[in-house]
Amino acid sequence: MVGSGSEIAVAGPGDVQDDEFETSDFDASSISRFGSVPSSIYRHAYENGRRYHKYRYGTYPIPNDETEQNREDMKHVAILELTRGKNFFAPIGDYPKKIIDLGTGTGTWAIEVADMFPSAEIVGCDLSPIQPFWVPSNVRFIVDDIEDEWAHGDNWDLVHIRQVFPAIQDPPGVCRQSFSHLKPGGWIEVQDFGGIVKCDDNTLPADSLLVQFYEMTVSALSQRGISWTIANDMDQVLKDAGFVNIQCKRFKCPIGIWPKAKRLRLVGLYMKSAFADLIDALAPRIFPMLSKSPQQMEEFLSSAQNELQTTNAHIYLDYFFWYAQRPPAD
Repeated sequence: MVGSGSEIAVAGPGDVQDDEFETSDFDASSISRFGSVPSSIYRHAYENGRRYHKYRYGTYPIPNDETEQNREDMKHVAILELTRGKNFFAPIGDYPKKIIDLGTGTGTWAIEVADMFPSAEIVGCDLSPIQPFWVPSNVRFIVDDIEDEWAHGDNWDLVHIRQVFPAIQDPPGVCRQSFSHLKPGGWIEVQDFGGIVKCDDNTLPADSLLVQFYEMTVSALSQRGISWTIANDMDQVLKDAGFVNIQCKRFKCPIGIWPKAKRLRLVGLYMKSAFADLIDALAPRIFPMLSKSPQQMEEFLSSAQNELQTTNAHIYLDYFFWYAQRPPAD
């Protein structure tokens, strides 16, 4: 396993500048897409003041409203900073013909990859029709449940799945279907957070509400047959699906502006905001599953958000890039 898995140096008092958080060239276009909202002709479901996908309502536990779209695009920019501009690591060559993005969300990744490979066919698939209309001519979006029987054709060079598996019930089934519809020698890449708040220097209190939030999320989603921490164990899932040449890159993704490196402070700034929005998005779903009252939820949210904004703990999440190959034809 490779990546930036070594300990992150901590910023000193003179390291952080008030005006330092400007984006790199490679993610400026991503930020310009923030807030892309499709036509109101699409139907959605509403609950707890948040908007969710209408198609197969309840399948995916996270909202699809503008707040969530901004959070998704913010994570996209953070990961680009983390990887110095890499959208994927699978070695698909310079001239792929067909790439599919399962759980495409706002479509930002698919659009950027379409620009990278203008001669390739790029398809983005999601439960929510929240992608922009004005896109490169070689990309199209479809509304579908990626856990359903595959209906997207064959001979794909790359099946890309990002930040989806910790919220669905059957990642192994999606991997098996991907294997069957890749071309011989084609690649799958699964990107995701590890789902465990970590700290290398004991600055995180044992009673941290941020840790408790992730533990409650693991417990609640497990009741629905969902593994929030599946990214830590994708090696066996990919192997069982038939893939070979299984490789992994693991990066430490900081939360907050505590790292010494300016680039990682920017990642941490994005992730702190994304974490705050995730708490608000997931709590209305997970607290009832754990038999917690609305009052208990409100009290926890207030305290957890306060901890996130004021903590001096050097916390991070692991971020995994798993990529593997369908065996080439004999």
